[in-house]
Amino acid sequence: MIGKANKLGRHKIGLLILLVCSVFLVLFIWRSNYSQFVDWSSEELEILQSLWLESLPPLSPDQSNAIVDSTAAAKLGQQIFFDSQFSINGEISCATCHQPQLYFSDGLNKAFAIGQTARHTPSIVGVAYSPWFYWDGRKDSQWSQALGPLEDPKEHGGNRMQYARLMGSDESYRIEYEALFGNLPDFSDESIFPVNAGPVQNPEWNAAWQMMTEDNRAQVNRVFSNIGKILAAYETRLMPSETRFDAYVASLLDEDNDLEPSLLTMDEANGLRLFIGEARCIECHNGPLFTNNEFHNTGLLPSPGELPDQGRTRVLQLLLEDPFNCYGGFSDAGIEQCTELTYMRTNRTELLGAMRTPTLRNISATAPYMHKGQIPNLAEVLKHYNQAELALIGHNEAEPLALSRRQLQQIELFLGTLDAPIIDSQVWGQPPL
Repeated sequence: MIGKANKLGRHKIGLLILLVCSVFLVLFIWRSNYSQFVDWSSEELEILQSLWLESLPPLSPDQSNAIVDSTAAAKLGQQIFFDSQFSINGEISCATCHQPQLYFSDGLNKAFAIGQTARHTPSIVGVAYSPWFYWDGRKDSQWSQALGPLEDPKEHGGNRMQYARLMGSDESYRIEYEALFGNLPDFSDESIFPVNAGPVQNPEWNAAWQMMTEDNRAQVNRVFSNIGKILAAYETRLMPSETRFDAYVASLLDEDNDLEPSLLTMDEANGLRLFIGEARCIECHNGPLFTNNEFHNTGLLPSPGELPDQGRTRVLQLLLEDPFNCYGGFSDAGIEQCTELTYMRTNRTELLGAMRTPTLRNISATAPYMHKGQIPNLAEVLKHYNQAELALIGHNEAEPLALSRRQLQQIELFLGTLDAPIIDSQVWGQPPL
């Protein structure tokens, strides 16, 4: 009996030890999965606060676009953005490539509208904060950029005479346009204003444009530039909202608020620590939009069968000669207000192969990546930066990081915390009712 009692006692002790070990194991796993145990230094907290969406300053109005803050202009721009009449075949709209459900990107390696374009469609959420537009920055305002796809033969494929006439022939558009800009010119006389005309690749349309008087071309250009300003007034409303990362930073900065352990896992928090530290991501992806809006060569390989993209170097002169730039006669800004254009970097050697740094907000939902969609997923993007191989042209600014596979996975997990709908998505993030 005594032996049985001792055996039963030992069994109970064993069960107790097993229970205690199980509790410690659960606590260890819980501690490993959630980041409330991560201690951040004051310097790290300062960096995190700089990335916090609440640190994003109010958007300074684009001085070159006098109607950019107009709600009426934004609503009209929303109509145009989703209207396929603004294409040569009546089938393409801005939303063809900038799809709301994909954070205003399209999920393709290269954009495809009337044809396939040369580059990937980036998200335009929050891009109003950038002084430069397109991957190579060949436009210096959002309204000027909006004009490019309208005449690109592989995108909307139309011409500025077509669009100017549409604004006058559609009664709804004409009324709303004239409320913003005054009376539209009368474009009904086709002997003066051809059906299709513009300085585009189509030889017939180009010839028709050259036959027009300078004054008549200026009238068309004025309406065309105003269409761009209307579109920009809408696109300026496409702003990111608070993410899980932002909620996490808010909790860290609020001394009276206990951090919810579910905000970031331990792996995500460790990925964040790597992001702001050892991985050196914030050298380019800094600020509340996770971009410095500058141009960098990171040694990207070209698409198969293509030559390396010269990037920013190729467009510097085009930018200065653009009639729709900040200096131009269709800009509402004074020359003294065009500081970005006046003081832009022009070192061609430094900018060879350089592309604009994209935002990382909503990054996990906007694959593929890079300016030609060369990289299919974030794991491969991080591998690219970790290896930092020599650039085919120019100089790769990145340097090898020697991060482990586990560390790269943690950074990728952190990037997944940067997704959130756009602000007022029910109002601006869908076609108008």
